Amino acid sequence: MITLLYVGIGASLGAAVRYAITNFGKKHWSHIFPFATMLINLSGALLLGFLFARQVSPIIYAFLGTGILGGYTTFSTLNVELAGQIRDRQYTRFFLYLLTSYAGGLVFVYCGYILGK
Repeated sequence: MITLLYVGIGASLGAAVRYAITNFGKKHWSHIFPFATMLINLSGALLLGFLFARQVSPIIYAFLGTGILGGYTTFSTLNVELAGQIRDRQYTRFFLYLLTSYAGGLVFVYCGYILGK
């Protein structure tokens, strides 16, 4: 039961940071490309790979990995933004964002893993 509490607290913290970065991005970054979501997801992948490599205790992983990074990263927003690119017939932007996010996510997890070792 205590693990569930740690996950919930961590998710709240991660979501608050994601919200702050997203709002900052909307005000200060180009609206041509969803940089804020990409930054959030790629940095989250890097940190999750690092945690995975460090083999932290299950309670720490629950708080940091499942909680904070689970609340911080945003798979649903990524997919809504991708659908928006298709709706707006921005096919080049769609494929660039898709490849950067998914392939980049794998690369960043691996880099985080290497850094954690």
